[in-house]
Amino acid sequence: MTELHPATPPSDAWRETHLGRLLGHAMRRFDERVYQLMAHDVEVPLALSNLAAREQVSAAHIHITRHLSLAGDRLTDLAQSAGMTKQAMASLVDQCEAWGLVTREPDPHDARARIVRFTVTGLAWLKAFETAVAQAEVEFREAVGEDVATVVALGLEAYAEGE
Repeated sequence: MTELHPATPPSDAWRETHLGRLLGHAMRRFDERVYQLMAHDVEVPLALSNLAAREQVSAAHIHITRHLSLAGDRLTDLAQSAGMTKQAMASLVDQCEAWGLVTREPDPHDARARIVRFTVTGLAWLKAFETAVAQAEVEFREAVGEDVATVVALGLEAYAEGE
């Protein structure tokens, strides 16, 4: 009896070059550059700079930096904004609280709830993140050219709004 094998496709190169994979690689490259810049930012508290330099800060931690509003947010709202479970976000908030980036305060509208807010150190971290993102964007524009960078930004914005 002969063993049946599935037909081998003529090429599977598409798996390396499809848009989702390219977006993932681009995002990882961009985030890694942001971490490098933050690790060398003199405004970032030394302990946090060392965490970034040793790659202890992950994309998950950056979710808090990207999504926590300046006024603060309830954990459930923060998790929803970041597209994470409440449990996963709670774990990240615990770590960021231990690092001195955020604090939890009672919600004045609901005694059972807490509001996650940036600390003074967290606001310095946020400023360093803003500066690093701006620099990484400049480097992206230099790498691909102004016209391509503008088209990419507009295309991604239009695509993201389609959610």
